[in-house]
Amino acid sequence: MTPETKHIVSELRHEFYCLFAAAMNVPVRITGASYSSNSPIASWVDDRQRLNYLNVYAYTAPDEFIPFRPFILRLAINKSAGRVTVVKKGQECRGLNRVWDFELTLLPGEILDFLPWVVSLVQAYDKNLPSLLAPPPHPFELKVPTVGLFNEAWTQKAWLLAEEATATFI
Repeated sequence: MTPETKHIVSELRHEFYCLFAAAMNVPVRITGASYSSNSPIASWVDDRQRLNYLNVYAYTAPDEFIPFRPFILRLAINKSAGRVTVVKKGQECRGLNRVWDFELTLLPGEILDFLPWVVSLVQAYDKNLPSLLAPPPHPFELKVPTVGLFNEAWTQKAWLLAEEATATFI
């Protein structure tokens, strides 16, 4: 990843986490301060005392070998739960939320628009009330699994950009 792209990811992540923490009705802890393979996360404990977390990272990004690779972000909730092991001192928690996870793949210019939608998604899952889910700010494609609820979505623009890049490199 280019230094400029790393900086953009870091800035967008920080802004999204701060706005997410302000919008949630529960305390949100933001860990870490720089981009690395173990990128910073935002975590919170839900009504059932389960630890949840959100991670924003580059799904694809330009680098020195492929400078024209598309810059696409991924916002993941409760994915790879094994990497979250630290619970804030004094924070009551019954363990990680392994009941649901979600990934949204989107363009950098779309991420802040999705903040209210992501907050509503977390609240809808936490309260088991699908009616709390706000309409998405940008059209997206859901990847519906054979069993269970959807847990992956791509914005249309991110999907088209990734498909275009794939077709270019094949």
